[in-house]
Amino acid sequence: MEFIKLRRELLLAVALWFTITVGASAWTGEIHGRVVCDVCADSSIGPEDHVLQGAEVAVLCITKSGEVLNYQAFTNSNGRYTVAETMPESERWDACLARPISSFHNHCTHLGDGNTGVKFGYNHPSGYSHTVRPFVYRPANAPTYCL
Repeated sequence: MEFIKLRRELLLAVALWFTITVGASAWTGEIHGRVVCDVCADSSIGPEDHVLQGAEVAVLCITKSGEVLNYQAFTNSNGRYTVAETMPESERWDACLARPISSFHNHCTHLGDGNTGVKFGYNHPSGYSHTVRPFVYRPANAPTYCL
């Protein structure tokens, strides 16, 4: 009788271990980028330019299972935004679109040319990240020292 009880407990423990380690494979992905103010509107990042804190970026991803996920991110004091997610491996990101939404800085609110969004495939293994090229805003009028 004791042997049957021990055997049953062992089988339950093996089944639980198998379910946890094999049946629930998690995947983690990360997307990040920066938002910058091109003060002189010269399409190059120089010493006069600066990062934009609080700029809004939207990231839209389609998963391997066809689900559409929409993320909203804001830049930190380094002008950097990050979107991260952990999900089952079978539902991981397949392709994404990152696009700037708005800059809350009075002096740098015009979106630079070619900054409407970036599409990319996401085929990184779990734990890796994808860096999106910087999104650039410009002032309505460049300062006189830029001319």
